[in-house]
Amino acid sequence: MIAHKFDQPLSIFVGLGFPRDVETVLDAYDILLEWNGIPDLDYHGALEVCRKAINDERTAADVREAFENFARNKGILSEEALDRAASSLAREWGRLSA
Repeated sequence: MIAHKFDQPLSIFVGLGFPRDVETVLDAYDILLEWNGIPDLDYHGALEVCRKAINDERTAADVREAFENFARNKGILSEEALDRAASSLAREWGRLSA
């Protein structure tokens, strides 16, 4: 089986906030299978695209897009999670200094 490598990896936070690079269709598929959150349309859609890519019915680019949407909507996409954390910290510091 081909690894179906992404053009660019996606960085997400898993578990207790540990960063993980998702580089292939199988990486994305494994994360989705281990997902402990409530499965929703984004989850099921990404999982289905992964399954189809494993069977050579979809591309790695399709999986990356579907998985990125899933990760963004779950708030685990690294760059967006870091931006939210920085904004929250800035607001907190603003309240403390006021």
